Amino acid sequence: PVMVFEGSKEFMRTAHQRALAREIECSVFTQDLFATGNDRDNRAAVRAVRTEELDLVGLAVYGPKNAVEPPR
Repeated sequence: PVMVFEGSKEFMRTAHQRALAREIECSVFTQDLFATGNDRDNRAAVRAVRTEELDLVGLAVYGPKNAVEPPR
């Protein structure tokens, strides 16, 4: 597994788009999640926003090393 701990909004967006395109397992962390207190509300907050409009502040990806390398 590889965790991306920080990066610009553009970095996060690019990394997320690449993970989706490569069909890599990923978890998103959006700014909205910090206002919720449980998993059900977290999932609802993510579902309420179109994928390309997610306010990503973090991303976790899992897959083969050559597939999860961060964008440069």
